[in-house]
Amino acid sequence: MELNSKKLETTSRIVYYSISAILCLFLILLSNKIIDDLDTTIIRPQIENFENKTTLLGLSQTATTLDVELDNLNTKRNTIDKTIAIAKENSNIEKRSFDNWVQTRKTLGSPETDPEIIYRVKKLDNLYKIEQAWRLQLNSIQSEADKILDQQQKVQKLITKEKAITDVKFFHDLKRYELKVFLIRLLFIAPILILGIFFFIRYRKHKFWPLFFGFSLFSFYAFFFGLVPYLPSYGGYVRYAVGILLSAGLGYYAIKTIRKYIEQKQKELKVSTHERAKNVQTEVAEKALTNHFCPSCGKDFIINKWEFPIKNIEIEAYKLVTDFCRHCGLVLFTKCGICGNKNFAHISFCSSCGSKPVTNK
Repeated sequence: MELNSKKLETTSRIVYYSISAILCLFLILLSNKIIDDLDTTIIRPQIENFENKTTLLGLSQTATTLDVELDNLNTKRNTIDKTIAIAKENSNIEKRSFDNWVQTRKTLGSPETDPEIIYRVKKLDNLYKIEQAWRLQLNSIQSEADKILDQQQKVQKLITKEKAITDVKFFHDLKRYELKVFLIRLLFIAPILILGIFFFIRYRKHKFWPLFFGFSLFSFYAFFFGLVPYLPSYGGYVRYAVGILLSAGLGYYAIKTIRKYIEQKQKELKVSTHERAKNVQTEVAEKALTNHFCPSCGKDFIINKWEFPIKNIEIEAYKLVTDFCRHCGLVLFTKCGICGNKNFAHISFCSSCGSKPVTNK
């Protein structure tokens, strides 16, 4: 089977990252199971446990009784309204009849002394008195209904007050419960997070780095999804403070790492090209040749055609590169000491004759 180093490198990376992802997945599943079991050790408070059931039951029964009484009064009021309407209609009919009768009697003689008039007037008075009596009864019922409405409002205020007291007690106990859950999760996740950061910093270049990287991924998942959502709020101060600390810590680490890398590169460029050539690793050299950049300063070593004089515009392809980096002076290409073929100076074997070494590293 033909060995292809690039395919092998790509396949190896896929396998390594797959191992990390699979390990991370199973660690997440296991941690979720453990955390769920830990959460069951603390009973979540229920609002019903903080209610004054005796008081609320009494107030509820009072409110129900008042509702029944008010419904009965409304029924009576509706009945009396209908009775008053009938009485008023009867009175109007009798009055119209009386007016017509009086008008007729005036054409026949003097109606003032007629006994029939006196009878009809008394009848009208009686109908009016009946209507007024029903209206008085209606006013009495309305007064009772107003009193019941006042009592209902008072009872409702008492119920609202009791529920507000219950909500305050429940809120305080819920905060304590959330804090306990957070502390339990913190005791479980904090060592995992510390260990994950330690593995990432210390063993990211270890030969078994996929295992350590998988655990580091799991630790970050456990922190951001298993702990951060349960951070106590306290008006957002805790969450914002944690965010500031994380941003400052990660920012400090990133800035420190970048500056250290820049300073290291600056020191390397001050060293002689011969010494720098000795320190170029094979893996870096392969990537540098593939991507045509200097393995020391990282800049492109291919020269554009327009950089040459016009008279030399027709040049050979290999002359587009120089033997030394024009940015830092590192040797890039050198001739094989056996066959004289031009090779990348930091690759261990000659591409023409296969001799080793081809440089004076």
